[in-house]
Amino acid sequence: MSDKLIHKSHLSIRLNILFFVVFLLFSILVLRLGVVQIVQGEGFQEQLEGEVSTSEAVEAPRGLMYDRYGNKLVDNELQLTVTYTNRNRPQETLLDTAERLNEFITLDTEGVETRFDRERREFWSLLNEEEFLEKLSLEEQSEADLSDGEAHQYRIESITEEELATFSDTDYEVFMIWRELNAGFNDVPHKVKRGVEYEEAARIMEHIDQLEGVDIIRDSVRRYVYADQLRNVFGSVGSIERDDLSAYLAQGYERNEEVGNSYLEAQYESVLRGRKGERESYLDSSGSTVRQPSESPGSRGQDLKLTFDMELYQQISTVIDDVLEDRSGDFVGDPDAYVVMMEPDTGEVLAMAGAGGGAADLRTFNASFEVGSAMKGATVLAGYDTGVLPPGSGVYDRPLNLPDSPTISSVNNMGYVDDLTALERSSNIYMVEVAMRLVDYVPGVSGRNWGNFTQGYDILRSYYHQFGLGVETGIDLPGESAGINGGNPLFPGNMLYLSFGQFDTYTPMQLAQYASVIANDGVRIAPRVVSEILEPDPQSGGLGTIAHQFEPKILNTINVDQQYFDRIQTGFYRVVNGSQGTARAYFQDLDVEVAGKTGTAQVRVDGQDANNQTFAGYAPYDDPEVAFAVLVPGADSDSDASGIANTIAEQALEAYYELQEERSGPERPEGGSEVDEPENDPAD
Repeated sequence: MSDKLIHKSHLSIRLNILFFVVFLLFSILVLRLGVVQIVQGEGFQEQLEGEVSTSEAVEAPRGLMYDRYGNKLVDNELQLTVTYTNRNRPQETLLDTAERLNEFITLDTEGVETRFDRERREFWSLLNEEEFLEKLSLEEQSEADLSDGEAHQYRIESITEEELATFSDTDYEVFMIWRELNAGFNDVPHKVKRGVEYEEAARIMEHIDQLEGVDIIRDSVRRYVYADQLRNVFGSVGSIERDDLSAYLAQGYERNEEVGNSYLEAQYESVLRGRKGERESYLDSSGSTVRQPSESPGSRGQDLKLTFDMELYQQISTVIDDVLEDRSGDFVGDPDAYVVMMEPDTGEVLAMAGAGGGAADLRTFNASFEVGSAMKGATVLAGYDTGVLPPGSGVYDRPLNLPDSPTISSVNNMGYVDDLTALERSSNIYMVEVAMRLVDYVPGVSGRNWGNFTQGYDILRSYYHQFGLGVETGIDLPGESAGINGGNPLFPGNMLYLSFGQFDTYTPMQLAQYASVIANDGVRIAPRVVSEILEPDPQSGGLGTIAHQFEPKILNTINVDQQYFDRIQTGFYRVVNGSQGTARAYFQDLDVEVAGKTGTAQVRVDGQDANNQTFAGYAPYDDPEVAFAVLVPGADSDSDASGIANTIAEQALEAYYELQEERSGPERPEGGSEVDEPENDPAD
């Protein structure tokens, strides 16, 4: 019994100690809460009510672009940028900030004296407040019953050119900065000057407390590794166009974000766009920073692996420039030429080049020309499939003098020609026979009775469209031209000329797709310049993992008897390898057999007769792996100027096969890469 009492006594003592400790802790907690709430509460409440946090999006770098062999084509270059965030501050404050900022940076003032008329007047009014108000006193404003806005407008219009001419060079420097401070949206950072030097940025940061709203951010611009080579195809990056602003805002973009504005940058904007971070700023009630902002970084956009072979593009561009320089005297206007090379079974574009590069590269798919006889394979198929001139049929090639049509003839009188000879020797009369038979016109019998000949346009074009001629090719680039459809005019001669490529116009890309359709036995595949979307790999700096791989896109299949395409392919083979082929003098040094079709379209350039020369083909003949088209507009119509397109085609194909044997990689331009420099000064 005594043991139990002793144990119970010890337990009571421990409980009392525990209760005392708990009581003590609660007392300390209550005391602390009292101090915070009663003694310091008012101060904390003022701080809480006075501090405001604002979130701003932090731009992330865009995705990169590589060629098919992993050569980097478009990169990002980091730079420092001065920004200004306008929080609805008065103009006097902006002017003061501009004057202070001018001590550290300078914007381009070239031509400012004749631009920005309204803004220069507003700037003058800030610099000359008293003189500005004297242009219309408050009494005069009241007597005229003018609102403040109307009075301000009157005073602005009263500023003379002589008064504007009093600006000094320093005034103009401050003016340009002041313009930029006003250019952005409220509460959104606006880029005042990009690419400032580190020393400039350091000096600004030293005085940042005197530059309200100014900040230095890490920014990036596009760097084109191979300067202007294919640069126009890559596209441009810039501010959101006014007409597109609502659509971008609906997608979660900020007003001040930069987006792809053209070609690949625009087409793949959603892919290339970086995943933006966030910057949290802490301000007091007056808008001043109370503590260091916090920032969560974003991530770079996804990369594009292009179908282009940059080394091949460079060599083809050199071929074009060298041949045109050598044959410069054989043109009516400026020497010009275009080449497209692609894989017929995938649609992947290996190269698309125009003379001189730059914007000329774009004309491979957004400019169209009469292509002449190169498209005759499509007319021959129309004759087969409609039954008006089945395989093996022939006509007598001689000049035709038809009513309501100019005299039509081939390059020479060929006599009897069948379908294969018509392709090999390029008979215009065979094609005209197809067109006439489609509308049941018989020379020497029908006279002027052409019947419903306008349907001939539609029948022919229905076949041409299946080859990609006269319709968009489906390339994954915006701004593609479908060519010019000449319509169905009430002149039978136009319908006949359509049959051998001298009425409607087609792009070099369409001509390359047409050659691919013939190589593919009638399967039309959309050209493609992007093969894969890649996840960025910042660790290795190279190609990342594949996020999406594009498959060939079949647009249509020409469902005809296989022997029809066998015959056309044989005809194309004979153009290059036949004893009377129009390209028999070319491609003979290659180890592969080439098939193709030459073309010459008679055109007018600057009021003079000229020819568009063309060649569309593929190789090897028995197992095509590459299709190509060459278009040389505006060559002299003299026979001595012939063969320019054939020469370019031959040398371009030689370059392709030489690179299959040995590669050294694309050459960096002597002047180095080029950096995209968005304009700070938009036109007024």
